[in-house]
Amino acid sequence: MFLRPNVAALAAGACVFALAAHAQTVVPGTRALSDLVACRTVVADADRLRCYDRLVAALDQAETAGEVVIVERGQITEARRALFGFSVNPLPLFARRGGDEPLEAIQTSLQRASQGASGKWLFVLEDGSVWLQTDSNAPGRTPRPGADITVRQGAVGSYLLSVNGTRSVRVRRQE
Repeated sequence: MFLRPNVAALAAGACVFALAAHAQTVVPGTRALSDLVACRTVVADADRLRCYDRLVAALDQAETAGEVVIVERGQITEARRALFGFSVNPLPLFARRGGDEPLEAIQTSLQRASQGASGKWLFVLEDGSVWLQTDSNAPGRTPRPGADITVRQGAVGSYLLSVNGTRSVRVRRQE
């Protein structure tokens, strides 16, 4: 008879301990920051500090393990620019909280250009991207290294490349 109350107390204690341990864990990923921000609602100073310490340590551990990645806006802008012209779905973080306008054009300079047997041009830009002409129009000027290049989005997923602001040719990103 004396054993039953002790077993019940142990079971209840184990449940409370399990719930407390679960409440103190951070789910890696999108919840880590929101859980950390939730610490602001803890009224008692000492409890709020413990909440921050616990969740900052968990966030740091998740970042070290690669479960959470922290990037600066400049890094996002560079990544969006590097992906310009490729048919990829943007990562959700690239458009988070409406911070940036969609990238509609890039401006750079020409590293080199060559005309193939078909008469179409291959453009290698200073950023390393490679664009292949898809239409039969001649560029407004003969492309020369160092020329100013603008690549902008056209209709229905196409891209237009202009050399020194002259007439554009339709292009597709290769690399």
